Amino acid sequence: MTKDTSKRIENGDIISVDYIGKLEDGTLFDTSVKEAAIEAGIYNQRRDYKPLTFTVGAGQMIKGFDEGVVGMRVGEEKTLTIPPEEAYGEYREELTREIPVNAVDFTPEVGMKLITDSGLTGTITEVSENNFVVNFNHELAGKTLIFLVRIVSVEE
Repeated sequence: MTKDTSKRIENGDIISVDYIGKLEDGTLFDTSVKEAAIEAGIYNQRRDYKPLTFTVGAGQMIKGFDEGVVGMRVGEEKTLTIPPEEAYGEYREELTREIPVNAVDFTPEVGMKLITDSGLTGTITEVSENNFVVNFNHELAGKTLIFLVRIVSVEE
């Protein structure tokens, strides 16, 4: 690991970052910083809050995050504002399904997660007497994401 603060990050570099992810309304949805999670009321004691390590440009991150760190240096902080098309895509109505309650062998409840045979994950968003609605959009689809990113290190 290097603390060489003069090197600019480029595709192929393995870097570690601390980040705080918020929605446009200021709601914190994810962070690698324990103090920020506690402050926002989303702290999870089972999670290990530490810098996130990834290979820049390898498609391990959403496009806007991947491209946003290019050119940064160790120790630098930057705010990345990432529109839906460079994050989790636009919200797509066709990714919601209405399913008859009598077609399943469980009692559907709003917020319940379902995984299809093909591995698609959905969340139940509505339940009526006869039907329920499952939304297979990513929970951040259609949202602009704002990340405060700090480069912690670059691997040699």
